[in-house]
Amino acid sequence: MPVITTIADLKRMHKRRTPKMFYDYAESGSWTEQTFRENTSDFDQIRLRQRIAVDMTNRTTASQMIGQDVSMPVALAPVGLTGMQCADGEIKAARAAEKFGVPFTLSTMSICSIEDVAARTNKPFWFQVYTLKDDDFMQRLFDRARDAGCSAIVITLDLQIMGQRHKDLKNGLSAPPKFTLASMADLATKWSWGLEMMGTPRRFFGNIVGHAKGVADPSSLASWTAEAFDQTLDWNRVAELMKMWGGPVILKGILDAEDAKKAAELGADAIIVSNHGGRQLDGALSSIRALPAILDAVGDKVEVHLDSGIRSGQDVLKALAMGAKGTYIGRAFVNGLGAMGEKGVKTALEVIHKELDTTMALCGRRDVKELDRDILLIPENFEGRWQ
Repeated sequence: MPVITTIADLKRMHKRRTPKMFYDYAESGSWTEQTFRENTSDFDQIRLRQRIAVDMTNRTTASQMIGQDVSMPVALAPVGLTGMQCADGEIKAARAAEKFGVPFTLSTMSICSIEDVAARTNKPFWFQVYTLKDDDFMQRLFDRARDAGCSAIVITLDLQIMGQRHKDLKNGLSAPPKFTLASMADLATKWSWGLEMMGTPRRFFGNIVGHAKGVADPSSLASWTAEAFDQTLDWNRVAELMKMWGGPVILKGILDAEDAKKAAELGADAIIVSNHGGRQLDGALSSIRALPAILDAVGDKVEVHLDSGIRSGQDVLKALAMGAKGTYIGRAFVNGLGAMGEKGVKTALEVIHKELDTTMALCGRRDVKELDRDILLIPENFEGRWQ
């Protein structure tokens, strides 16, 4: 068993074990991947202030996200196709999150259905939805989430149209996947992955197939996905979706201060500063660069979370110290899942927690809720002076 000390260790194992088309799906961005890269490299520009002769005992990373107690302010982000990184992937990730005491967010485009995850976990999880045209499907989706005990809905606002992801096109990854000779040859070399997938009935989009109008089997998914997303989305439609759900709502995909203000006005319980992990608008600011202006714009009117680019506990600490109340990991937990299943997700959370806890102590803080900008060294003009 290798000694795992970083998320990068899990990433290497994930790459060896998982078919290329699914690994690339997780580890890629749109177009030139500039935003995908800067999501992580911009964290590296922020330095930390070391403090000494400070009592470091009795530390705690416990906090809350939208009123929910968490062992650390880190949630598992919604990631589509998680059940193709590892058999029953969403169930395994949800179990690991539950045991660790952090929120799990199930994607609409998951392989395991809402009901699958609910039946195999004990605590409520969050459910992510896209802004789709079909009101009947959306209402039934909300009803299913409510029946499954989901405690909050995450509405993704930055996917009215798909950003082009070159690797997915070249690998034939679509809904459903289009297998090529190269991808079939690669699949044949991932025998441990294949054996696990043969042992589960969950290989298709469990929230869509059999539930969306006209999607009775995987072959009809392509036409549905091409037509389902609502390109006419506006703030009135967002308000309608919030009303349809009627419970706690987190709005995901905010990168602009004006949009953050609108989200706060609608009464969202939280917003997620996110650029979809660099998979939508290439050339957009990294999430960590966009965060300060958004915090300045909304103050304490809405809880602000951050997604995209977090690969370590130090990244979590930097986002929290800048003012975020919560953070999300996507690729980091998927690396763990692809590497070692449920145990790998638990390991990813342990790595991030240890980095967060140790760094917090060395910066002279004992409580994660006490983190502030005083422990950071932020470059001048970090946010940029844009015309």
